[in-house]
Amino acid sequence: MGLFSRKKDAPPTNPAMAELGREFAIARRHGDRKTMRRIGREYMNGASTEADAASFQQGQEGYDAVPPIKPPRRNQRRR
Repeated sequence: MGLFSRKKDAPPTNPAMAELGREFAIARRHGDRKTMRRIGREYMNGASTEADAASFQQGQEGYDAVPPIKPPRRNQRRR
């Protein structure tokens, strides 16, 4: 067992729901409410089992694990 070993998560059971969750996380990060509502409706109409919900959540967590980039500093004097 290594110092930086991580437990590998199982791949999502429903890749389509995982992709929908990833798109939802992207829209949430960018503040796109219209897309968030559209994806929410698709999720409510398409999710039928606990596995679908888990895949959706896994897709969100996969994108949320990526840290946001810092915007470049433009025309700001260093102090």
